[in-house]
Amino acid sequence: MTTDSPAQTVQRLFPLLAEGNSAEAAALFADSVSFSIPHPPGIPWVPEVHSAEDMRTFFELLQTHVQAKEFDLRQVIAEGDDVVLIGRMVSQVKKTGRDIDTAFALHATVQDGLITRYHLYEDSYAVAQAYFGD
Repeated sequence: MTTDSPAQTVQRLFPLLAEGNSAEAAALFADSVSFSIPHPPGIPWVPEVHSAEDMRTFFELLQTHVQAKEFDLRQVIAEGDDVVLIGRMVSQVKKTGRDIDTAFALHATVQDGLITRYHLYEDSYAVAQAYFGD
């Protein structure tokens, strides 16, 4: 078990993902994960996720299909086990070369030092435009 606060635990995720370290990033998650990223049908990097191993698959799919360009974390709100991160990210869809430029909010929950909830809210229209085009 870690001595990090819930906010510190969640924030450890992003440098690991920037390094392409899916295994260590997934190790921050519990055996059972509540996962949600509302997205248009057909987006190949958002699988069904229920576990830490599924999170690893998600991170690997994300790295296969999307190249991160900018990540601007603007606010961290933490109360108890819940952490909300608010910011802006820009990523390029490798298949099309188009950018996804979106504000985001991530609601995470950390229990016993592990992330049990990962609910990401972003501009799903921007995601669809970048992947499918007009």
